[in-house]
Amino acid sequence: MGTLTELRIEGMDCGNCVRSVTEALQGVAGVSRAAVDLRAATARTYWLPGQPAEPERLITAVKRAGYRARLPESPGSTARPGSPGNPPAANPWKTALWLGVPATVLLLAGDWVAGWGMHRPFQWVAAALATAVQAGVGWRFYRGARRQAQAGRSNMDTLVSLGSSTAYLWSLWLVFTQPQAHLFFAESVSILTLISVGHALEARMSAKAGDALKALMALAPATARRLDADGRDEEIPVLQLRAGDRLCLKPGDRIPVDATVLEGDSSADESLLTGEPMPVAKAPGSALLAGSVNVEGSLTIRVNATGEHTTLARIAAVVERAQSSRASVQRLADRVSSVFVPVVVIIACLSAATWAWAPEMVRHWQSLLGPLLWHPQPSISPMSDAVAAFCSVLIVACPCAMGLATPVALMAGINAAARRGILIRDPIALEKSGRISALAFDKTGTLTAGRPSITRWQDLRPEAGRSIPLAALARPLADRSQHPLSRAVSAAAAPRASTPPSAPPTSWRELRGQGIEATMQGTDPGRPLRLGSVAWMRSLGVALDAEAEGWIREASQGGHSVLVLAEGTAPLGLLEVGDALREDSAAVLRRLGEQGIETWLVSGDADPACQAVAQIGRAHV
Repeated sequence: MGTLTELRIEGMDCGNCVRSVTEALQGVAGVSRAAVDLRAATARTYWLPGQPAEPERLITAVKRAGYRARLPESPGSTARPGSPGNPPAANPWKTALWLGVPATVLLLAGDWVAGWGMHRPFQWVAAALATAVQAGVGWRFYRGARRQAQAGRSNMDTLVSLGSSTAYLWSLWLVFTQPQAHLFFAESVSILTLISVGHALEARMSAKAGDALKALMALAPATARRLDADGRDEEIPVLQLRAGDRLCLKPGDRIPVDATVLEGDSSADESLLTGEPMPVAKAPGSALLAGSVNVEGSLTIRVNATGEHTTLARIAAVVERAQSSRASVQRLADRVSSVFVPVVVIIACLSAATWAWAPEMVRHWQSLLGPLLWHPQPSISPMSDAVAAFCSVLIVACPCAMGLATPVALMAGINAAARRGILIRDPIALEKSGRISALAFDKTGTLTAGRPSITRWQDLRPEAGRSIPLAALARPLADRSQHPLSRAVSAAAAPRASTPPSAPPTSWRELRGQGIEATMQGTDPGRPLRLGSVAWMRSLGVALDAEAEGWIREASQGGHSVLVLAEGTAPLGLLEVGDALREDSAAVLRRLGEQGIETWLVSGDADPACQAVAQIGRAHV
């Protein structure tokens, strides 16, 4: 990825503004990609590799598009939304709705329901409400239309402004000159309000889509502990890190950058990046990913990549590009609007010219169509009729449906999916979902619960020696550990421990990558209680009979791990650890099979675990 140039953008109000700025930036020679964020009022432009950054050209391109751009006060101050110091902005259209919606409801009800349209007091009330809406809601559209006109272009703002202002000014003129004429204040207010509703829904969609990006960027901490030449650590902002710097990590620290382990042994929880619940062992030479968590030991690491070059930042960039993509119906609306606006204005002018210069011909056709149409108003003069026709064309052609239907339809579809636990990546994905013939499922967290849990217990003690449940023996060992497998044992043991352990442990230690060992009060110190892996137990001389070995093989074939609980070298029990299948997975797979949709499993987990889940899926399709 090439050099990054960050800009502050002024004057953006809606998705149309974002698209105009994005197209302007991407049209600059040497630019590979541009990402514009409406809520943060920022633009992040990436240049082609080897291309020097030229911010002045970007600022000029944005100015030609009708907006203002400037460099940020300090580098890095235009971080992605949700990052520290850059909270998301409020929905800019919400205030407009508080004024526009009540005014629209009141005017429509008074004019079309109560029949007060010809009453003089109501006309003055309508004029006052329409004036307030024009000033409080319409200014955004007029500002956008003015910028487009300055750039020699037109868009939806142009047509909305023309339609609304024409209806308002024509009605205002009629209030003072023709008290008995039908006024169009309700129409002028409705136009502005309906399009504002569309923009508000679009902004809300953008805010919800930004939550995924916000969650991703929150994975990386803002500070890190850098080691100097003498080995002393100093906490500094991550932005100051450079490749080759040495950092120290303590248990529980979130890894700030992509790095390589220099010293120490530990394990890293990479589930939020890879989806796999089991921690990954880390030793000198192992790679670390930004955003993952150091689970156990202390580590000394060397920085490999920072900022936009980390794996986490590249994932965020993919999400950012997906969110800025648009459905084909939205792109079609943009292409139509670029032609639609001038065509409507031409038709309005032709209609006005016909009423002004050929009134007899038009009235003839009006008399023929009159029984099928709304009762026409009495003619005042040819010029008055021409103005009315001009206004009518602009009002009727104002793109309320085009401006409102697309965001409303997308919002309804995304919300319906969200209520069912489905997150839509972008409008294109939603649009293509109706033609799905095959589905590829991730395993961890999708078909399974996404975290290790105890799926089975096997007590190896004689019947006479089972007075204390296995759970009560295992829980004191696991409670003190932060390892994911220990937490799984604690969670499973809590409801099973009907009898507390006879005595608390007098000594406790955790052997990284192997297990836990503790000595209980009143027990032989030479026979500590142990909970750990099968390999560790075998290395200590714990002998497992044929039945236990068969149980272990069966668990391994199902993709599960096994923990052994032992006292000294005497095995007490076996605990099967796995990522349990979700309760509703089988039903979902069965329904998809009934609909003729092919299902696939995609996972980075071990082959036995994948085969076990796939086998369950085959049984229900």
